[in-house]
Amino acid sequence: MAERGFYHLTRTPLETALPKLLGRVLAQNARAVVRIGVPERLEPLSTALWLSPDPDWLPHGHAGTGNADLQPIWLTTGTDNPNGAAHLFLIDGADGSTEGYARVFDLFDGGDEAAVAAARARWAAAKAAGDTLTYWQQTDRGWEKKAG
Repeated sequence: MAERGFYHLTRTPLETALPKLLGRVLAQNARAVVRIGVPERLEPLSTALWLSPDPDWLPHGHAGTGNADLQPIWLTTGTDNPNGAAHLFLIDGADGSTEGYARVFDLFDGGDEAAVAAARARWAAAKAAGDTLTYWQQTDRGWEKKAG
């Protein structure tokens, strides 16, 4: 079973929070897949990762750029894991199988009531599936563990 953390964005937008979390994965010499729930967000998110000031280098790719096996971060709207990642990031309500991943990061916008309700439903489903769950919320000091 995957260790699944729910990350409640309350202070910064996804484009600011995600790069920092991905940077931590890369610092461990690990790979990540970012599963995007809204296909129209793939290219803007890719651009945001290239332009991120913190960290300032997030090498990544997606189906449009190719070479998946060489990419430490892979952006997708599907359930593929072509770079052999152990870390899965779910954004924009993306869901689906988490099998094969050691850690899952489920990020959701705390200012969007529908996103919060959908995250609660994903929490219940993951709990029923036997995943190890944690809940993190942004504070003025960074991420604070609230449950799990």
